[in-house]
Formats: sequence, C-alpha cells, structure tokens
Amino acid sequence: MEKLNKGYTQIYTGNGKGKTTAAIGQAVRAAGFGLKTYMIQFMKEYPYNEIKALENLKEWIEVVQCGKDDYVYKKELPPADEITKAINGLIDAKERMLSGKYDLIILDEICVAIYFKLFSTDAILDFIKSKPENVELILTGRYCPQELIDAADLVTDMTELKHYYQKGVLARRGIES
Repeated sequence: MEKLNKGYTQIYTGNGKGKTTAAIGQAVRAAGFGLKTYMIQFMKEYPYNEIKALENLKEWIEVVQCGKDDYVYKKELPPADEITKAINGLIDAKERMLSGKYDLIILDEICVAIYFKLFSTDAILDFIKSKPENVELILTGRYCPQELIDAADLVTDMTELKHYYQKGVLARRGIES
C-alpha cells in the first residue's frame, strides 16, 4: 500500500451545499488508491445515507459520529455533556492522526462546532500544527474562522446561488440525507 509523501490541510466551508459530500468524495478517491481515512462527524447523530453506503468501504474508511445538534435548533449553547463528547472526539481523532494508521483525517462540521463553542479556534489550530507531514487533513463546516483559512493549504467556499429549499422543499432522502 502506498502512502502520501506530503499531506495538506483542506477546508470546505461556506453556506452552499456539498461540504461533507466533497470530503466523503475525497475519502472514496483515497480508498481507491489504498489510503485509509478516519472521519469524525461533529454535531451529527442522524443515520445519513452516505454513512450507510460507506459501510461498504469500512476497510478503508472509518466514520464516527460525535454528539447531537438539537441545541442548534433550540438556539441554545451546547450543554456540558455535548462539549465533553466533542472534546473527547477531538482527542481521539488526534490520537488516530498521530497513530500512523490513517492517511486522511476528516473533521466534519468542525467549523460549525467552533461557532457553537464546542472548541476554540486555537484548539483546532493546534490540531492542524500537530498533523504529520504525510497525513492529509480536511475540515468542513460553515462559519470557518479566518485563522483556520490562513493555516490551510486549500480552501473551497461553497457558495449557494440558488436552492430549492427556498421554495419550501425539505431535505430529500437519498439526496440531502
């Protein structure tokens, strides 16, 4: 199995659709090359269909969901137990990144988690700085702090120009969930 010689830090942010999908696409591409991915999804506990599909690639792609997001809809700050789950999830992700077992680490919705005060920007900057040279790191989520953008090697801003949500269309199974 080949390894990466040089890994970079990528960010997919913005208000448009497709940030997590882009990260998963990168994980699938990496799997095709024989690279192993660890993906942790913060603030997601719903059994999204892409997670079910990735079960077929579990030899190459490991996905863990960490925490709820019900406080977002209630417009509240996260409860202490959700902060603890998130911090423990980040600690575990860092251990996995440093283990040498994974070539690609995805911190899904990490930018939103910062926005909702599950983490400080400095904690994620420290995570980025600890990345081994041969590991690729992908961060996703809206509201990406400028400090993370500055630290990244590649940043894509998903900009929503038009969306059928604006016409009242809810998330469709198999397309948005």
